[in-house]
This record gives sequence, structure tokens and C-alpha cells, in this order.
Amino acid sequence: MSIPSWRDWLFSVKAFIAAIMALFIALSLDLPRPYWAMAAVYVVANPLAGATSSKGLYRALGTLIGATASVILVPLFVNAPELLSVVVALWTGTLLFISMLDRTSRSYVFMLAGYSLPLIALPTVGAPETVFDVALSRSEEIIIGIVCASIVSAIVFPSSVGTTLGQRIGSWLDDAGTWADEILRGEGASPATPLKRQKLASDVTGLDLVISQLKYDAGSRDIVRHSRELRGRLLMLLPLFSSLADRLHALKAGEKPLPQELVAVLNDVADWLGQGGRGKADDTANILSKKIEELQQNDIDLGWDDLVRSSALDRLKEIVDLWQDCLTLRDQIVSGQQVGTWRPAFRHRNVVGHIRHFDYALLAFSASAVVVGIAVACVFWIYSGWQDGAGFVTMAAVACSFFAALDRPAPFITSMFVWCAVSLIIASVYIFGVLPSISGFEMLVLVFAPPFLVMGLLIPRPQTNMLAMLLAVNGATFIALQDRYTADFGAFANSAVAALAGVGFALVWTLLTRPFGAEFAAWRLVRAGWTDLAETAAGIRRADHERLSGRILDRLGQLVPRLASIEDRELKKVDGYADVRLGFNVLMLQKERGQLKPAASASVSEVLIGVSDFYRSRLKAKRAVDPSDDLRVSIDRSLEAVARERRHAGRASLDALVGLRRALFPHAEPPASWRPPVSDTTQPLSIAAE
Repeated sequence: MSIPSWRDWLFSVKAFIAAIMALFIALSLDLPRPYWAMAAVYVVANPLAGATSSKGLYRALGTLIGATASVILVPLFVNAPELLSVVVALWTGTLLFISMLDRTSRSYVFMLAGYSLPLIALPTVGAPETVFDVALSRSEEIIIGIVCASIVSAIVFPSSVGTTLGQRIGSWLDDAGTWADEILRGEGASPATPLKRQKLASDVTGLDLVISQLKYDAGSRDIVRHSRELRGRLLMLLPLFSSLADRLHALKAGEKPLPQELVAVLNDVADWLGQGGRGKADDTANILSKKIEELQQNDIDLGWDDLVRSSALDRLKEIVDLWQDCLTLRDQIVSGQQVGTWRPAFRHRNVVGHIRHFDYALLAFSASAVVVGIAVACVFWIYSGWQDGAGFVTMAAVACSFFAALDRPAPFITSMFVWCAVSLIIASVYIFGVLPSISGFEMLVLVFAPPFLVMGLLIPRPQTNMLAMLLAVNGATFIALQDRYTADFGAFANSAVAALAGVGFALVWTLLTRPFGAEFAAWRLVRAGWTDLAETAAGIRRADHERLSGRILDRLGQLVPRLASIEDRELKKVDGYADVRLGFNVLMLQKERGQLKPAASASVSEVLIGVSDFYRSRLKAKRAVDPSDDLRVSIDRSLEAVARERRHAGRASLDALVGLRRALFPHAEPPASWRPPVSDTTQPLSIAAE
């Protein structure tokens, strides 16, 4: 582990100051549980001011919703404990399901509202007349902690979300530029996209959380629109890189060497893209675009290689335009610039839509497992008559909810159990060893400083964030500091056993109900993609490019992290970018076939039926079977039929068929009886086909 930086120390000190402020205010107001205010600070604390504000707002909303539900539901069902248990379980699970459908920071509202009900309601079932007071005090104390954390984060050396976003964009451009350089210079030109390059899609979808926090950052509110535009263009670059790599591979595999003028342009573009995040949005894009256009004008459709070369040039020009847009938007984001007339200046408008894929069945199963788990825990509490059973059920609900969205929650719940035990040990030392020997708030601050400052150092680090937050929050909660010292070892021991038993129950329940892991979820993602492409080819989904590419690339963003943790050879063969290219080509054929002559239109329809049948065969076999040779022959026949067209529709369909053939049969020989197109050679190939 690296030595903490000054930024880590600054964050830790800020979080501790906010926590002490919240504790002091709660004690001064004589609130019943002032430690909740202190714990709330560490729940929402984040090195970025905007992230702290957004999570604080969402925690306040979630707490208020859960508190309101408690005040309404407890009096209604207090005389029917079994029914109340079912209501609590359904409430928690339903809101958990909703939270998993929202991948922004806003999802915290629903998850917190879900498990706030058992936190507030269950301890009051023995005295239902106190539920309003408990709900009110918890809301007050948590809001005090949130306000203190937000104020300190915003005033004391605030860190901007926009600055962090700019750094991540620069890093992404560096990685993408390296890949582009490899493709353009030849060593990265291949029909299949390496897994490490597919990870770029996951990195872009990971920006969603940061972008969702921009509007809560005072210095970054003006760049939210820029960031969303940039996200779509970053994702659009990926299938274009993949397509260009495929076309260059096909050209290099031919008998003829690449023309020197094409090699020169490829090297010029490689020099520019290879700069990555260091590149500047200057006139380079205009110069490169003119060179590419000159090659396109001189390109004559004489045969298969010429058509592939024209397609490569078209992809290259799109990449130049998109890269220029990305650099321009990057500069505006970093500078925080808001320009009212910036939209018409974009060079490329066809971008990936903000469409997401959700595995509703798997998410519903995860939420249902939490519902049943809470209900079982409640039944055990009711029929055992355990005095501290409310704490047992509460901790089970929190542990199950926190990690429900993960493929394998058990290892994380195990960590939670371990660090919960460590927190209890620390709390016991303070309650029975340290606090009895001190007096005054100043001494309290001094004795709290060492452990909480150390915990604060670990929160900014992704690998230790969860354990540090658990230590800080549970430590503050288990110490249960009041305005005067009271310690009861029996009560502390009972609550400790209840907390550990609750987390332990969540672990056992998760192992029983969630035995599958990342491989199961990955295969479901792959099969969802096959279904999407089969339906698109069959004409069931006539969505536009943005929606289709958005779904496929979002699935790829979810799939890549899972592939890194499994050893399934079939899954590792998946090339999500090839699926995006194939989907684009299918959509282009669906769009253009109505403008073709009857014979050509019929041949295209035969191809689309073949593509749909191919993906349905994969779904039936539940594995990645190869396309049949009959489909390749069908594509070749359609190429010849469409080549006879003398209209622009024929050119667009030809380009789509070439892309389709390359996506499905990247290693096949060129069509044996290729008849070159004789249509207007001055028309550039359609930019929609990949």
C-alpha cells in the first residue's frame, strides 16, 4: 500500500472536522442519538465536493422517505407482527430493485429508503408510540451530519468533480490513442478486438457516475451537457476503431500492398491520435480530412479490395471528426466553459445513445432473495422472542441490500462481518477503557482523532473504501456516545451479538440463494446481445443506430469486468465491437432494401433472414456456434445482385454487405466471382455502415 498523499490527509482532516462538528451540534441540541450525526458524515464523505453534496442530498431524501414510511406503517401493523415483517421485507426489496435500475448516484435514495424502514420501525415495535420521535430524531441527526459534511467539503479546499472528470477523460484518450496508433501502423489491425481494448467501453460507462455528480458541484454545473455529448462520442469511437482495424487487416491480407499515399495518410493520423490526451483541437483535423477526401475522390470501385479500401477511408474520416469533437469537448470541460452556440460546431452528429441494458429477471431475483431473507430473519426474531432481534434483522437487511447488485455478494459480506467485528472491538476499548478516564469535549476530540483520521485516510482509496467506511460508521454507532457517560456491558454484548448475527445470517443466506457468480451473469449478457441482433435482423426491432449501439456497448461495459474474473474460454472469444458493427450493417440493409430493385431487395431479405437464423441458432445451442457457409454464399449472391444497381441505395447496401461479411466471416477469402459495382463512383460510402 502506498504512503498517503497530502490530498488523502486533507480529506481525512476535513471529514474528521465535519464529524466533530456534527457530534457537537447534536449533543448541544440534546438529541437522543448524536452518534448518528457523526456516522452520517463518514457515510457521505467523498474527496470531491460535488460527490459529497449529491450523496448527502440523496441520503437525506432516502432517510426522510424511510422515516415517513415508518411513521405510517408501524401503527397500522403493530398488532400483526408477521404482516409487518412481510411489509418491511417487500418495502426494502422493492426499493432495492428500483435502486438497481438507476446506475447514477441517485440510486442511493431508493436503497437507503428501503433499509431505513427496518432501521427505524423494528426497534420501536415494542413501543409504537415512540416511532414518530425516533423517526424525527434520526432524520434530524442525519441531516445535521450531511450539512456539516457538505459545508466543510465545499468551503475547505474543495476538489472539483469537473477536474477529476477531465483527468479521467485524458487517461481514456491516452489509451484510445495508443490503440489507434497500433491499428494505423499495422500491428493492431486485426478482425478481432483484444479484451484489453474492449475494456475501454467499460471505462466510458464508468464515467456515468461522475457525470451524474457534476450538477451538484458549483464549479462544474455548466459542463453537464458537454460531458454527456462527450460520452456518446467516446463510445462511438470504439466500434469505428474496430471497423478500421478489420478493414486494414483485410487490405493487408490481400496480394497488393497498400498504396503509398494511403500509408502516408494513415501515418499522419496515427501521429495525431497517438498524442492521446495531449492532443489539441487545432487545424490538424481539417488538414487530415482534406487528405482523406482526396483519396476518396481518387478511389475507383474496381473490385473487392477497392471497396474495402473505400470503406476504410470512410471509417478513418469519421474517426478524425469524432476525435476532434472529443478534444474540443475535453477542453471545454477542463476549462468549465459554457458556450451557447457550441452545438453546431460539431463535426460528427451520429453518436451512441444513452440507452442501457438491464437484466430485469436477474435483478428481480436478487431483490426477491433479499425480501425472503428479511422475512425469514423477522420470523426467527418473532418466534425466538429475542430482545435484541430488531438489531439482528436490521443488520441482515443492510448487509443484503448493500451488495445485492454484485454477482458474488458473499465475499463482500464476509469482509463486512470481519470489519464489523473489528469495529466492535474498537468500540469496546473506547466504551470500557478510554471514555471513563476522560472529561470534556476537547479530550473527546483528542482520543477520537487517531483512529478516525486513520480511517479517513483509507476512504479515498477504492480498494479500502468499503472497509474504512464500515469501520468509521460502525465505530461511531457502536460507541453510541451520549451527552453523559453510561456503559452497560450486558447491553453492549447483546447488541454486538445481534449485529454480528445479522451480518452472519446475510452471509449464509446469500451463499444459499446466490450460488452462481460472474459467469452466469456474463452468459446472460451475451445471450441478450444475440437476441437483440436476431430481432434486429428479423425486423422486430427497427431502432436507430444510437439506440442499438447504446444497448450493445452498455452490455459490453457490463461484460468486460466480468470477463476479467472468469476463465470461460467461450466467453473470452466475445467481441462486442463486432456485434455493434454487425448491428449497424443490419440496420442499414433494413433501411435501404426498399429502395433496391426487386431482385436485389429479395437477396438482401434472404441475407437478413440468414443473420436472424444464425443468432437464433446460437440462442438454441446456448453457445457461440459459427455461422454456416450457406450464409456466406447468401451474402456473396446479394453482393452481386446489389452491384448491378446504379443508384446510391446500391452503394449504401453494398457497403453494409461488405461490413456484414467482414463481421461474420473475417477470415474467409474474398468472393470468388466478384462483380465490381458500376454505379456512381463519386458518391462516398455510407458512413452508417460499419
